[in-house]
Amino acid sequence: MENKILELIAQDRLHIPMSSLDQKLKRAKNKEAKSIAAVLGKSRYAGERFYAFVESEDKEKARGMKEAFAEFAQEFPKYGLILAGKIAEKRTIAEEHLYFGVNPNCRLTADDYIGVMQSLGLSENTSRALYPDLMNVSRKLAKSRDEERSIIVGKYAEAD
Repeated sequence: MENKILELIAQDRLHIPMSSLDQKLKRAKNKEAKSIAAVLGKSRYAGERFYAFVESEDKEKARGMKEAFAEFAQEFPKYGLILAGKIAEKRTIAEEHLYFGVNPNCRLTADDYIGVMQSLGLSENTSRALYPDLMNVSRKLAKSRDEERSIIVGKYAEAD
């Protein structure tokens, strides 16, 4: 039991800085993706090493609880049974995705990754020390995914 508790405490303590870095990376990645998408518009970028393009997709999404309740309260103030039907209703959400990737036989350099880690507030020495292990984990995860990467850069509801 002692070892399990020790492991839980270590996991919890490691979670805080890792989560903080995760949130910083997500914010930076989304900001960069939206910036790239705004410049690209409907055109495609096909560089020597990298590519990117924006594509719109329509997705069916369930209506949110607050939205359904507000509509229900206006239309049927005394009846609670209709609420389940409102929540189950679907609406079309159009999403714009920025697709991006590395062209075949091209790679990012260690300095590319280290620069990103430094922009998150890590020192150069720490970034260089973390780089090999992070790349090993990244490569293992990438092999299991084997998919084109994308980020949602815009979202809007379409009228039914």
